[in-house]
Amino acid sequence: MVGSMVARARQSVKVGLPNYVAGVDAGRQGIDVFSFGSAYLGPTTHPFTVPGDPAAANFEVRNLRANTQIEAQLPARLDLLRRLDGANVQADAAGTMNAMDTYRQRALGLLNSDATRRAFDLSQEPRRLRERYGIHRYGQRCLLARRLVEHGATFVTMVLENPSPPSGSFPADVTYNWDSHAVNCHIFTDSKFRFPFYDRAVTALIEDLYARGLDRRVLLIVTGEFGRTPRLSYSNGRPGRDHWPQAMSVLVSGGGIRTGQVVGSTNSRGEHPKDRPMTPNDLWATMFRHLGIDYAHTAFLDHTGRPMPILPYGNPIEELF
Repeated sequence: MVGSMVARARQSVKVGLPNYVAGVDAGRQGIDVFSFGSAYLGPTTHPFTVPGDPAAANFEVRNLRANTQIEAQLPARLDLLRRLDGANVQADAAGTMNAMDTYRQRALGLLNSDATRRAFDLSQEPRRLRERYGIHRYGQRCLLARRLVEHGATFVTMVLENPSPPSGSFPADVTYNWDSHAVNCHIFTDSKFRFPFYDRAVTALIEDLYARGLDRRVLLIVTGEFGRTPRLSYSNGRPGRDHWPQAMSVLVSGGGIRTGQVVGSTNSRGEHPKDRPMTPNDLWATMFRHLGIDYAHTAFLDHTGRPMPILPYGNPIEELF
């Protein structure tokens, strides 16, 4: 829901691109799959989702170009829609018509913008740079993220699950995403397969942001949902790790922050925070501060009309500034 909060707080920012973009694997574009839902903020703050493998030769971002068969009919269709909407807007207690109108305006803006199409067009990048990121889902999604923020998008989130290159397959004992339970994979085999894709993509993104002078304007946050159990578990002799919300690591770069440091620590077994314990809200407070969003005095009305603060608690990580 954090992305939806940013989308609402920055809704007046018009750059010709969606302010909130999400990249996911094909079939994973439901807003509830990764908690991209907006709750009481409504569907107008949902991300513009880009499903598919951006490394594939046939990859395309849908809804950026009008179908040539209906392009000539578009003005008449829009006129009819406006008249139909006008007849129903007074009865729109749920805000559905307002959301539809917002979607329509966004869609028309995308269809009519060459700059938008160029921002999503990875073929504009030199082959050598694309290869530096890696010709696979992780690499090309990270490159797409850089293109989008460079063109002005406020909040871009790229979900890195399946790292396989186009037409690639999983080796034995490797799992689709990061769910490295012993019942799903052999965690060491999975890590040897997955980590090189991840390392290449993330390091290329960091280097590229700095090389282009985007390191002060763009704050990069690389995170998952939670940590992993300090101890291995086993299934049929195969090792894995389970969910562990008590402690985890997050990588932060750019944003004009002080890099090259580790903030906080766990006990010697990696079980619980020891020095400088923090919560996810501290990370989001850091992000809101970077974006210029007054998180301490910003609230949105829920369905009952009650103001809900975007952060009930949390402070920016001061060591980064």
